[in-house]
Amino acid sequence: MFPALTAASVVTCPHAGQVTHMPSQSRVLIAGSPALVQADQGSVVGCAFTIPPTKPSPCTTVRWTVGAVRVMVGGVPLLLATSVGLANSPEQAPQGPPIVSTTQPRVQGT
Repeated sequence: MFPALTAASVVTCPHAGQVTHMPSQSRVLIAGSPALVQADQGSVVGCAFTIPPTKPSPCTTVRWTVGAVRVMVGGVPLLLATSVGLANSPEQAPQGPPIVSTTQPRVQGT
């Protein structure tokens, strides 16, 4: 099994901006933090990406498109370290996949 993503997981945009997720559920905890599901969108801060020559185009959101196939939380796929997502600019231009650095391996139901 691949490690799951939680509100405590460290995720960045492709340009090192920090991604913060606000979990849509709080019943399933993994190592004390709410599990993230495919419907959870991330907010990005600190992305300094620019389009040459000088147009700022920072990542502002991360949307997840593919979660777990067999593990659901409230009927929605759980996010795993291998889940597929896309960081987007304010104009919703795709900027690349998010980078998952830290995950939580243990699940605890409440």
